[in-house]
Amino acid sequence: MASLCPDAWITFLQEISAAFCHSFLFSSCAGRRGEKNILVSLPRIGNAADMRIVTWNINSLRLRMPLLARLCQDTSPDIVCLQETKVPDALFPLEDVRALGFGHVVFRGMKGYNGVAILSRQPVTMLEDTPDWCEKGDCRHIAVRHGTGDDAIDVHDFYVPAGGDVPDPVENPKFAHKLAFVDEARTWFSARDMRRTVLVGDLNIAPLEQDVWSHKQLLKIVSHTPEETERLLAWQQTGFIDAMREFVPPDEKLYTWWSYRNRDWSASNRGRRLDHVWVTPDLRGALRGMEVLRAARDWEKPSDHVPVLIDIEG
Repeated sequence: MASLCPDAWITFLQEISAAFCHSFLFSSCAGRRGEKNILVSLPRIGNAADMRIVTWNINSLRLRMPLLARLCQDTSPDIVCLQETKVPDALFPLEDVRALGFGHVVFRGMKGYNGVAILSRQPVTMLEDTPDWCEKGDCRHIAVRHGTGDDAIDVHDFYVPAGGDVPDPVENPKFAHKLAFVDEARTWFSARDMRRTVLVGDLNIAPLEQDVWSHKQLLKIVSHTPEETERLLAWQQTGFIDAMREFVPPDEKLYTWWSYRNRDWSASNRGRRLDHVWVTPDLRGALRGMEVLRAARDWEKPSDHVPVLIDIEG
């Protein structure tokens, strides 16, 4: 971890693969559900401050910096977890991110593909023991610890492989990689004794029937095949609950992604829930609110994913 005082910054570069995928940590001392935005809240308990976490597959950070600024202005998040940043670490727009009020930034990126980042207003410590998933060094996971002692919360940010178009691991190496990635994640988390942990990101799988516009028609489409959904639920069962479904029941439609191929995405509403928020059971009672920012799909030059917001009471 790197820590800054008001007069200086320090960044740490850690080589994690032969593909030159790196991690940086910057820190300073200074409507109808399924149809409209979803905003669901629970009554507050006590007077502790909430921690607001937003997860978003931004689909190119440098291209969509103005949208990130708009998101932060509209929602005032404490932590933003980004996926598919598509920027090598040397070109990460650190100053632009700092200008949004995030003095503590962890990122891991590569040119043109993948990439994850966690932006925080409060100090965080990067968790160093995360694997190089499938030994590919492709910058799909980063994690931090927010706070210290018994009150600390670990935040994991994931970008699971999309898996290509053919749902056959023999014919399609990308699909084989996706299945292996989820299997490896399940094994890794099952061996850990976790507490006060949040896992977010673009997991590229819509596991429940109401997470897709048509369960029947998408059963053989990558992102909703039984091979994927069963694996994702097995990963979730290593110690997590589905925080989004704590607010929107499993029998109601819930989407976070709409394809660019659909000209009128809102009218057809052929969405999928590919973006997720999981928490360990000890945080269930601290969940205060959840919002799917559907309106962001209509922003200028939008991502095909929309941000998801979760409020957790301190």
